[in-house]
Amino acid sequence: MARSPGAELALLLLGGFRSMVDDVHGELALRGHPGVRAGHEFALRGIDEGADTASALGRRLSVSKQGAARTIAALERLGYVERQPDPGDGRLKRLRVTDRGHDMMTLGASLFDGVRERWAAQMGPEQLEALEAHLTRLVANRPSDSEDAARLDEDLSEVT
Repeated sequence: MARSPGAELALLLLGGFRSMVDDVHGELALRGHPGVRAGHEFALRGIDEGADTASALGRRLSVSKQGAARTIAALERLGYVERQPDPGDGRLKRLRVTDRGHDMMTLGASLFDGVRERWAAQMGPEQLEALEAHLTRLVANRPSDSEDAARLDEDLSEVT
């Protein structure tokens, strides 16, 4: 059975995303950051912007508290996040992005920019800018990128 044009487009968009992410993950691994997943950087950004508990991070990423706790555990193992006692309540532990986490976020952003530059060289900067403008309009009413990335991470982990 042939796929519909809509399904083909969805697969192309997913393939483009996976291509970018795979390039960046490969380079991050070579530069001392193995094991990074697509949603890790979004989770780190959320923590850095104030989602400093599993509940808060879960709300920020639109995932369950348990899903957020799994992500936090992975980030701790990778050395990107640490828990610190809350100054106002000794029973609570607050999340904080480590220097290693900030380094990975900075490097990852730079690597994504590099992939974008390679794509612009392949297709032409005007074509890439037009594609970005069209996609921006098409997703204007969608949830934030961190929510989409968390959902995609969950969807991909179910498949793989």
